[in-house]
Amino acid sequence: MSVFFITYNNGKKMMTPVIDAKAYLRMRQSEGQRRLTEAAHNGAVYKNKNGGEVSVKTRLQQYNYSCLPNDDGSLAKSQRLSRSVAMDIDYPGEGCGKLLMEWKDEVRDMVMAKKDEVGALMFGDSATKGFHLVFRRHADLSQEGNLRWASEVLGVPFDACAKDHTRVLYEPSGEIYLLSDELFDQSPSEACADDALCSVARKVVHEDKEHVTDSDKAYRGIPFSDIIAKYWEMYNGGKLPMEGDRNVKTYELAMTLRPICDYSAETLMEVIPQYDGFPYEEYARTIENAVKEPRKGMPYRLRQVLMALDRDRVVAATGGTMTTPPPMPRKLPKLIELLTKNVPAYYKPAVASAVFPALGVHLHGVKFRYWDNVEHEATFMNVLIGRQSVGKGCIKKPIEYILADIVARDEPNRKREAEWKRKNPTGKSKAKDPRPADICIQVLIDNLTDAVFNQRIVDANNNGERYVYTIVDEIEALKKVTSKGNAAEVSLLIRKAFDNSMAGQERVGADSVSGIAPLRWNWNASTTPPNARRFFSQAVNDGTISRLDISTIILSDDIADDNDAPVMGIYDEMFADKLHPYLQRLDAASGLVECEQARKLSVSMKKENDEMSRLCESEAYRILSYRANVIAWLKGMVLYIAQGYKWDSTIADFVQWSQRYNLWCKMLYFGQQLEEELKEERTIMQSSGPKNLLDLLPEEFSYQQYEQVRIVQGKSGDGKTTLRVWMSRGYIEKDDASDTYHKTESYLKRALHS
Repeated sequence: MSVFFITYNNGKKMMTPVIDAKAYLRMRQSEGQRRLTEAAHNGAVYKNKNGGEVSVKTRLQQYNYSCLPNDDGSLAKSQRLSRSVAMDIDYPGEGCGKLLMEWKDEVRDMVMAKKDEVGALMFGDSATKGFHLVFRRHADLSQEGNLRWASEVLGVPFDACAKDHTRVLYEPSGEIYLLSDELFDQSPSEACADDALCSVARKVVHEDKEHVTDSDKAYRGIPFSDIIAKYWEMYNGGKLPMEGDRNVKTYELAMTLRPICDYSAETLMEVIPQYDGFPYEEYARTIENAVKEPRKGMPYRLRQVLMALDRDRVVAATGGTMTTPPPMPRKLPKLIELLTKNVPAYYKPAVASAVFPALGVHLHGVKFRYWDNVEHEATFMNVLIGRQSVGKGCIKKPIEYILADIVARDEPNRKREAEWKRKNPTGKSKAKDPRPADICIQVLIDNLTDAVFNQRIVDANNNGERYVYTIVDEIEALKKVTSKGNAAEVSLLIRKAFDNSMAGQERVGADSVSGIAPLRWNWNASTTPPNARRFFSQAVNDGTISRLDISTIILSDDIADDNDAPVMGIYDEMFADKLHPYLQRLDAASGLVECEQARKLSVSMKKENDEMSRLCESEAYRILSYRANVIAWLKGMVLYIAQGYKWDSTIADFVQWSQRYNLWCKMLYFGQQLEEELKEERTIMQSSGPKNLLDLLPEEFSYQQYEQVRIVQGKSGDGKTTLRVWMSRGYIEKDDASDTYHKTESYLKRALHS
């Protein structure tokens, strides 16, 4: 078996092995692939540099499943068969082309029913209206013999186009119904050792001379189609150039891409399309003009696009896409199934994540030992991120029912505290009655003073090592939890709460609240993507984000366009009765709780995360994965207790999904900023001793990068005067279009010889 991704080197097809199913799915489901697939299904064409019309299908990624590469990695004239065979399944009588839609469901069901008989390894939609099937090779049959055998088993037309085992398939981002890990075994077929069979293979081999398209070319393994799609997404609202702006937009794109196209107009014309009927001569002249401009190093926009694609690659590694999070397991733990049953499917991931802060409040005096022997408690701080009016309120009813008994228990304590205050007013000189020591109020409002917040923390600790809890509609409201009223204070509390660090205050006044206790504070907050990035803008790289459990609601276009409000299920006494036994078990738990299955799973997930961060070359993913693992493991431990100290596959599957989902959300909303800050941090750490600030910056830099370097170097002020001095002396120039600075060629030469 084998899967090879096809790239081009000077017009020569090269074969790059795809190592596993995750990498395969990540490549096929990329944003560029998705857009090209949609265009291909609509029959779109484009004009090549000779003016001829070519199907957009030819820009899709190409794969070979039937042979192994030559010693130099090339495809042409390969004589080594792989252990698998690929074929098209098309509607009878239409040749190698189209499957009538009314037959599609019937054919799909038929192939899936015979998947074991035919030895299916991959089965999915083709680029047009048919299917692609990859199956185990029979070593005693030729390439053609294998195809005829499979056609007879399945009762589908013989794929005459696939008799050449070097044939490549254009793969879309469509549905994949079956994918076996066995497919990624790169060992050769036994048939390759048989000279007779190899001679049969040689007879059908021919030199492939298909037109080279932009999807065949890649930079750092990233197809140019993906780079260009991301560029338009980031810098043109996802819209393609059209008549009226296609000249300037094409010019800007060529200026951006030229450093990774060897400053070659010919190469640029191979990867940049002629948008909206752009006349070829004018199009070519536009690109040539861009190439002739003075060279200024790697453009800021290009670096941002490549970093965004790296982030997308990591996001995809979690099992999701840029618009779709990793899907929830079909079978959920019983408690999660109950808590999510009253909301539509597209709200279930948000609810499944948001309920844990409230569930954790039911535990008191309970500790869990992680695989590294560090003890943790049920600390959960959930941020739900979604656009306005998307339905973030779906989490409120489940949380309300989880907390109902605690809220009821708080009420008499509030009355007792109010009565004590009435009898013992502040400032009176007479002796005061001692405040009742058994007062404990766990569910807090979102407008507190430092003294009240501290009192609640101390009371909760002294009455059974309990948690306090807050829920806010907008994360900005968390600033009101203490008197300081700023995001930096909230970030500090988040870091202390996750580690249950000591918090509080010591005062000498008779009326002052004084006390220190471990900070046990669970909470839920909602916000929009811009507000989330703004609120945590200074806390992405200090451990705050990694300690959060982040969820989201992203509605698909068809749901978002639906004017009907979502229909929720009914929360009533029956729901409360079903929930009660789970909460009762949490309330009754105490001491150190351990679960060997959970420990082994967390170790396995750590190894998987380390491997994934290496494959994706993502430092941000590696750092965020550490505590994402802890948070997911803690959820598993809470479910373990709630379901009667029983571990099962539904909990294990949910824990694994929860970690991937949390990481997906973090990388989506904060991954790029974290990657940038970590990169700058490494650059600065590698330099030692006092240096010119300009030497510490890349050839092209933003004001934010400059500001960060100043902060690390201990500089005060905004530094704008220094920038003006550098510009007046000819050290740097400003690019107003991208709002970035770049070092001048004269400065770079001077630095080189200094």
